Amino acid sequence: MSCALGFDTSNYTTSAAVFDGANGVNAGRLLDVPEGALGLRQSDALFSHVKRLPALVEQLAERGLLTGIEAVGASTAPREVEGSYMPCFLAGSSQAQVLAAVLGVPFFSCSHQQGHLAAAAWSAGRMDLLDQPFLAWHLSGGTTELLLVHPEGVNVRARAIGGTSDISAGQLIDRTGRLLGLPFPAGKALDQLYGQADTCLEYRVKLKGLTFSLSGMENQVKRLREEGESPANIARFAIDTIVNVVLRATQAAQEEYPGLPVLCSGGVASNSQLRRAMSEVCGAVFAQPQYSTDNAMGVAILAHRQWKESLR
Repeated sequence: MSCALGFDTSNYTTSAAVFDGANGVNAGRLLDVPEGALGLRQSDALFSHVKRLPALVEQLAERGLLTGIEAVGASTAPREVEGSYMPCFLAGSSQAQVLAAVLGVPFFSCSHQQGHLAAAAWSAGRMDLLDQPFLAWHLSGGTTELLLVHPEGVNVRARAIGGTSDISAGQLIDRTGRLLGLPFPAGKALDQLYGQADTCLEYRVKLKGLTFSLSGMENQVKRLREEGESPANIARFAIDTIVNVVLRATQAAQEEYPGLPVLCSGGVASNSQLRRAMSEVCGAVFAQPQYSTDNAMGVAILAHRQWKESLR
């Protein structure tokens, strides 16, 4: 069966995926981050990706998934806006272009964000979203954006209409995790701590239009830690605050853009509290948890769609 191979080398994860038009498999591995650190320098991330990609591709080969490759794709930038650039994406894009040339198949590029949206739509069973306008959240370690998404050929174009004006939700979660001595990235550990909380601390972030600031929240988390609040209650405080403001921004966007479905992607979108609140209140659909975090599946999906379109 004809399929596309996709690479994504973000600042958090090395991944390779294959997609045949209906089904796909992703092989990925988080980058090793020193204890207490909040990520890697770009030079270190780039070096790690170059070392790891061959092993991930071998995993796919060992499962017999690399036959019938008709296209190769890679994410080449964080977002599809002018000036969006990170050196770590060179690892995946350069190897993908070499492989495409050797195989004699086309190479297709997309942004990391476009890949997130495609992977989320596919894993949620809503591939139809890629062919219609919709609202989307990209909630990750580096990005917290509320997007208005329109189809652009077989790809999508996203325009930020809201989100944070400073630190991202993922940064707040990871900085809270570091303060509590949790491993990086801290999303899963904070989610587990949430259920152990014995009090609900409230903090309402101000929403200006569809935009909000989370930097003050980091100071609130530090204050709670200094006052001796329990790690579980601090974890709940951080998560509840993020969920509350994201929910309110989504409701405001639904009033401004009535009738548009809402899709949530990015690592923070795997948080169980956020998924429950957004699906119940706003009818949002989510990527499956394993496809919420950084992965190459969306890149392979978009490469396959572009290859099919090129045959017409």
